[in-house]
Amino acid sequence: MTDLCGQVAVVTGGGGGIGSAICRRLAAAGAQVVITYNSDQGKARAAANTLAGGNHLILRAPVDDAGAQSKLASAVAEKYGRLDILVNNAGVTKAVPHASLEELDDETIDRIFRVNWRGAFASIRALQPLLSDGDGGVVVNISSIAGRTGVGSNVAYCASKAAMDSMTRSLARALAPQIRVLSVSPGWVNGEYAQRMPRALIAEQEDKTPLRRIAEAEDVAEAVYAAVAHLRFSTGDIIPVDGGRPLG
Repeated sequence: MTDLCGQVAVVTGGGGGIGSAICRRLAAAGAQVVITYNSDQGKARAAANTLAGGNHLILRAPVDDAGAQSKLASAVAEKYGRLDILVNNAGVTKAVPHASLEELDDETIDRIFRVNWRGAFASIRALQPLLSDGDGGVVVNISSIAGRTGVGSNVAYCASKAAMDSMTRSLARALAPQIRVLSVSPGWVNGEYAQRMPRALIAEQEDKTPLRRIAEAEDVAEAVYAAVAHLRFSTGDIIPVDGGRPLG
């Protein structure tokens, strides 16, 4: 399927497990993909090497650096002259028990919100003019069911994802009709973070999930693709990719 042929997509943090799966899915549908990264150029380059098609781009553009986001917008405009899709995938967290209030220090809290919320907003702000051109574009924010359940790696992470979902709703209204804004909200994903956890913890999550497994990165990528290519009359929605975990 090449229904995104001719379209341009920016995926922040596109070198990671979920990010690279999203990049592959969009490229397989014909999109030209811009992979941004903060510090690991090797991962970004490796992800780019797996993409179908051509004319892709790798750029260092930390989401918490407003100047870097402005340079990203200029680079995309110069190379492609358009932008159709922005996927706000970049994010950080740290495992801190929810009851350990002192362990969740101000520096950790500020970093999580700076990257997970302010970074996503900064990307949208910088790229809005390009997304508004032509037939308009779509923003997909990679959220988490932690924003709804309050269960996640730490309290600040849960709050940052709740803030991201609130931003999705606010900007869906504010940027319509030129730009659609949606959240894709996974539960546990079988990626780098989950693979560092004890197997017994992951097995417990699988047992509590009606579909009896946690998500793969490709499940999230398919939801992003669906939001972009098929849910064309949806905006401001939070799309779960959790196997029914809140029901367990």
